[in-house]
Amino acid sequence: MKFSQRPLALAFVLFCVAASSCNKKQEVGIPVGQFASLTGGQATFGQSTDKGVQLALDEINGSGGVLGQPIRMITKDNQSKPGETSTAVRELITRDKVVALIGEVASGRSLEAAPIAQRSGIPMISPASTNEKVTETGDHIFRVCFIDPFQGTVCAKFASKLGAKKAAIITDVSKDYSLGLAKSFKQEFLKEGGVITGEQSYSGGDKDFSAQLTAIKSANPDVVFLPAYYTEAPLIIRQARQLGITVPFIGGDGWDSSELVGVGGAAVEGCYFSNHFSNQSTDPQVVAFVDAYRKKYNQDPDAMVALGYDALRLLADAMKRAGTTDPAKVNAAIAATKDFPGVTGKITLDEHRNPTKPAVMLQVKNGKFTYVETIAP
Repeated sequence: MKFSQRPLALAFVLFCVAASSCNKKQEVGIPVGQFASLTGGQATFGQSTDKGVQLALDEINGSGGVLGQPIRMITKDNQSKPGETSTAVRELITRDKVVALIGEVASGRSLEAAPIAQRSGIPMISPASTNEKVTETGDHIFRVCFIDPFQGTVCAKFASKLGAKKAAIITDVSKDYSLGLAKSFKQEFLKEGGVITGEQSYSGGDKDFSAQLTAIKSANPDVVFLPAYYTEAPLIIRQARQLGITVPFIGGDGWDSSELVGVGGAAVEGCYFSNHFSNQSTDPQVVAFVDAYRKKYNQDPDAMVALGYDALRLLADAMKRAGTTDPAKVNAAIAATKDFPGVTGKITLDEHRNPTKPAVMLQVKNGKFTYVETIAP
């Protein structure tokens, strides 16, 4: 009986060795973590960023990788839910042993992740979190997007350029992103000599904005600043039009989703928003990027795609300059980034780990996001 079990035992051992070899083979490469909202309320943000990251990954690994190794992306979905990001980031750092992190778009979720990355000594690059508090978390937290004080200033200056003397503001009090943009817009618009006719608020997920919009209409503003995500912005604008508010709405980069037009329809026509990128640019590098993206995904890239693309490429460049994947040395190399040729503009990180770069203003025209102008810092 004992003898007859030996072949089975030997087979089991061989199976375990083979399985172990397969696992080791699958784990080849430099582990880099990405946490993103791939499902849930802000899914288009995470999906776009991930597509940009994947395009960059194809190009980097197709050109030999980094330091002779491919990058191995490990992506986790936080489902757009509070609390899920911290769980995902801890797993990426402790279980998957990532040497760097890419994420997030939403400022609130980057603020959830940043302290964990900082304590662990793992560099984190946010593609699109614009709230200034994100990089204030510590010296391991970076971003490739401009920040809200600049974005809010751009929107206020643009409103003045449109001839607006009076502005109303509607803020999502549940979002750090919205609060930061509203603050900077108000400060700059007042500095430009404008008047704030009223400030209304709501909380993400609300559906009825009639009370806030009725108050805004009675104050008769020339423009309404709406620093919202695409999940609420088109609903608010549609209800505003139904109430007879005809003035332009201006928003930030949180509007950048096909859902804005898909839900808002004719109501959002003529509205403006600030952004990081226009796929209508004639810059040769941008044209090549847009062509590559269209070839891979059969659609045009949005700003979140471009920022995800830039984030991973900047990380790979820093690893090459560091000559190692050691997180501390990679962190120092990221901090020293100067004139990195991003598709969203040249990226030089300042002492606060924020890039100095221009913004673009886009207008919804015939259902498309049409380039209006570039505004430098």
